[in-house]
Amino acid sequence: MPSHTILLVDDHDILYRSGTERILTPFKRHVDNPLIASHEYPWEVALAWSSIYRNPENGVYQLWYQAYTGDQLAKRTCDCATCYAESEDGIHFQKPMLDLYPFQGAKQSNIILIGNGGYSYKYGNYVVVDPVGKDPDRRYKMAYFDFAGEGTDETPGLHVAFSPDGIHWTKHPTTPLSPIAYGRGGLGSPVPFNDDRSEPWHRPLTMSDALDAMYDPVRDVYAIYGKMWIDGPGGGMFWKHGMGRIESRDFIHWSRPELVLTPDDDDPPHVEFHTAPVFYHAGCYFSLMQILDRATGGGVITIELAVSRDGMHWQRPFRTPYVLERSEGNQFDSGSIFTNATPVILDDEIRFYYGAYSGGATSADDRGHVSGIGLASIPRDRFAGIRTRAISDQATLPEPLAHVGQVTLKPIDLTGYRTLTLNADATHQGKIQVELLDASGYRIRGFSKDAAVDIAGDQLRHPVRWKASHLQDLPDGSYMIRIHLERATVYALTLGV
Repeated sequence: MPSHTILLVDDHDILYRSGTERILTPFKRHVDNPLIASHEYPWEVALAWSSIYRNPENGVYQLWYQAYTGDQLAKRTCDCATCYAESEDGIHFQKPMLDLYPFQGAKQSNIILIGNGGYSYKYGNYVVVDPVGKDPDRRYKMAYFDFAGEGTDETPGLHVAFSPDGIHWTKHPTTPLSPIAYGRGGLGSPVPFNDDRSEPWHRPLTMSDALDAMYDPVRDVYAIYGKMWIDGPGGGMFWKHGMGRIESRDFIHWSRPELVLTPDDDDPPHVEFHTAPVFYHAGCYFSLMQILDRATGGGVITIELAVSRDGMHWQRPFRTPYVLERSEGNQFDSGSIFTNATPVILDDEIRFYYGAYSGGATSADDRGHVSGIGLASIPRDRFAGIRTRAISDQATLPEPLAHVGQVTLKPIDLTGYRTLTLNADATHQGKIQVELLDASGYRIRGFSKDAAVDIAGDQLRHPVRWKASHLQDLPDGSYMIRIHLERATVYALTLGV
């Protein structure tokens, strides 16, 4: 039986709580940002979309990032190229010069994949890496947007490629695997009738040109989340973007798109989703939603954290503050931030790599802007926490309570678990005590608040102890865990074996 971590990002596992409030942990930027800056090579006019993978066997970081080459070539195949870099520590990256795709006079480059050409650019390089043991030639899987066919037969949509090592890629010959709506001159266009296919790029309720791939371990499928057009107030197409989803068991045959989230009444009219990369961790789906503000700077992007327990029904409890704000001034990430679905989860830290522009989302062709690949992080599992309120002064209390609260979890089967640890901060005269109740809400002797060993300080893994009792002494069965807080914040708890 594996250990079990309960994240307190929502109330999914909480029966009730009192005297508390939930707080978001904003991402902290790395001091060396940008880790990779634009303009080092002629093909790196602007950098944006990225994916990263840390090999658990040797610790090497593999980074794929999109480089806009600035329309320097006659053909559009290289206008948006996928480039590759590696790092031993995830901070200092090297760009291997390869013989795969020369660029202008350079015989070597770190370009590993180019587009097909067509009406517009190839977008993205969203990589999923399978565990060792599956098809070695297709262990690395990449999804991206591109165009298939030529002239009047040209169709935009989802393309995929496969690789044994993340460097040498083979494009899958069938394209597009999921046709995509593309609003060429069609803003406000009427929705086609079901017997009219005269404009094949006008497809209602299909994905758009930005998407992110992930492996969904709950459903055992690959899933892509991304832009999905929704119709406007008058019914015209290409009004705003919501979050769409498709899935596949083999990365080739994809389901019909589903619309899973859209802007709502709490969003300003000029706000929409640019795209919404999703990852799964500790029983929860997270989305680093790219919130596009079309009223500012030609369309700037800031990052909001959304949560879901099934990947389909989403909550947006952290609209303010944003989990990753744009930088101030003329920094590489002061205009638009492009997150991905590939956080790197380490023992004590979760790293989030991202691409960014100093300008709006469509500013790549502005030679005056700067861009790059950056890094932000949080301590392990501290997406959001529950802390005590400054004052509880309801009439039902004998007297007001300052900085005192409790969190009672739903009954959980503790059979086989031997340890309990808390990810919590109880500095600044703080204190935490943990007690156990039976499934009916009665306290257990030896495991009450008064019998608990006080927890203080700031640790990712505070051991929970009682003065004369041990977790393994409990009879098998379900119990409720109650966390008493004084001037403290709790983020997660882990049951160990």
